[in-house]
Amino acid sequence: MFPERKEVIKNALTIDVEDYFQVAALAEAVKPEDWNAMEYRVEHNTDRILELLDQKGIKGTFFTLGWVANKSPELVRRIHEAGHEIASHGYSHQLVYNQKPEVFVEETRKSKKLLEDIAGTAVTGYRAASYSITAQSRWALDVLCEEGFTWDSSIFPVHHDRYGMPGTPHEPYLLKAPNGGVLREFPLSTCPIGNYRLPIAGGGYFRLYPYWLSRWGLGRINRAGQPFIFYLHPWEVDPEQPRLKVSAISRFRHYNNLNRCLSRLEHLLDDFSFGTVDEVLSLVDIPSEPVAV
Repeated sequence: MFPERKEVIKNALTIDVEDYFQVAALAEAVKPEDWNAMEYRVEHNTDRILELLDQKGIKGTFFTLGWVANKSPELVRRIHEAGHEIASHGYSHQLVYNQKPEVFVEETRKSKKLLEDIAGTAVTGYRAASYSITAQSRWALDVLCEEGFTWDSSIFPVHHDRYGMPGTPHEPYLLKAPNGGVLREFPLSTCPIGNYRLPIAGGGYFRLYPYWLSRWGLGRINRAGQPFIFYLHPWEVDPEQPRLKVSAISRFRHYNNLNRCLSRLEHLLDDFSFGTVDEVLSLVDIPSEPVAV
């Protein structure tokens, strides 16, 4: 039996605020220096999501890209004034493991301060572009601790060609960074199917899978007594966005089922109970022993 709204377990709803041309899957077609020349659609698409959440009476966490915040400070204010949590998505949406540590430090500090200045509130949560804190970039966790973040949602405990840290915990836990700092980690959700963990946290998976599979997998996590974390991007509710010339696999990853995503999101919001990441983490009994990743 599938879960109904207002279930006892509250799950984390997260929106990664970035535009279509900033996605790693389209990097082969557009470079960061060309971003200002691209059709800008993130404000309208984010507002569509804000309107839907207002209709449903749901609050979520908006991981906002510093580049977008700098271009659209009023959008950040609208998100905050609507009662949603503002968190950092970095500044330039570059893969962390491809950045020099000093560049990552500069961008992380810059984005956090920018968001805090615009929203007038502390920003304590972080999510890396394309979940790119991996075994190659563990050092970034030290930076997050040093810059005052208290929680993170960058680690996807799966195998993938672009991200993933398999073997790490699948439920919220206390993470021990390499230099000894501690963060609360809310890893991206996976559903156990035998010995396999099915990525089920949202985004492209949400668009690729039939809705019944997403609902079943996310419901299974709740039925096991745990919250899940769900993510989506504003461009995923925008089937009218420009089509860029990219490889077949990139076209599939980015454009698949864009026309179905908004209606699926509406169903999801009705089928499960949601809140912000900080709220959900406060409700979870996280083991006190930190886990080194």
